Formats: sequence, structure tokens, C-alpha cells
Amino acid sequence: MSKYLRVLGILTILVFALTVASFAQDAKLSFERLSSLQAKARDVVEVNVDGKLLELAKRVTTKINDKDAKTVGQAISGLQGIYVRVYNFAEPNQYDMADIDQIRAELNNPSWQKVANVRSKKNDQKVDIYTKFSGDLMSGAAVVISSTKSVAFVNVIGVIDIETLVELSGRMNIPKVEIDRETKTAEIKPVN
Repeated sequence: MSKYLRVLGILTILVFALTVASFAQDAKLSFERLSSLQAKARDVVEVNVDGKLLELAKRVTTKINDKDAKTVGQAISGLQGIYVRVYNFAEPNQYDMADIDQIRAELNNPSWQKVANVRSKKNDQKVDIYTKFSGDLMSGAAVVISSTKSVAFVNVIGVIDIETLVELSGRMNIPKVEIDRETKTAEIKPVN
């Protein structure tokens, strides 16, 4: 009987792992929708950190004898991918806002939760930050930033350890996040 329980336990773990992996993959944005932005942009930055490159980063950070590097390794241990797209344009309003709205529409569904919405008239900039949860674990995050001459998208896939990232704030060129416990507001300060 214990042999069957062991097999059942292994199967349960496998199913759980596959379920978490599928939820995390659902957190990947459809960047192929952005081909018209790429065609119009003066400069395009595309960063894809996943697969073997991300595994290498995880292994290296755990072997470095530095507290901050080990903390970074701990923070990225559950990540499956980091994707960044930046499009810079020569002239203001050279792109169609409908292109950005396609990604925002993808994020405006029940599986994603908008956690921040910033609109700056001074810089004519829009910033939207979204998170995705699988149960109690954050399985993805997305940031959409647009201004008159540039558009940027950041998509992080996998389990994200927010507490560890906050612990790193103020070090390693990561902005300092200070939380005022009385008013429950956060202030981000640049690193000197």
C-alpha cells in the first residue's frame, strides 16, 4: 500500500508543478501584437531573460559570497522569465495609442489586478502596474509606460518574492522604498 501512496504523492506533486507552470505562462504578454510599434520606432530595445540564461543567473547569484547577490538569487529563484520592450520615437505622437491599448486590454481581465495607475500631465506620461496571482503566490507582474515619444513594457513571469525585493531596496542601484506605517503610503527615493 505504501508503494501506491508514494506513486500517488509523486503524481500529485507533478500535477501541482504543471499547474503552477501553466498559470505562470498565462502571465506572459502577447508582445507580437506590437509589430506596428516596432515598424514606426526610431529605437527598439528588446530584452528576453528566460530559459538557460535565467537558470545561469540563479546559479551564479547563489554561489557569489555576497549578501546582496544571495538576496537577489533568492528573489529570482521562482522566476521563469523577464521580458522588456522599449520603443522610442523621433517625434511626439508618432504611434497609435490603440497599439498600447491592445496590451492594456489583455491586462484588464479578472486574472490580472491593477495595483497602480499614474497619470502625469507634466510629462504626459501614463504608468500602469498589474499583478497576477495563482492562489496566494504572485505569478506575474506587468508594467506599461507610455509618453508622447516612448512606450515601454516590462513583463515578469513566475513566483515573485516581494518581501525580498523590498529588502534589497536602497542597495544595488534599486530605488529605496520607504513605507510610512502611520499613513500606509510608500515613497520611492533614488539611490545616491
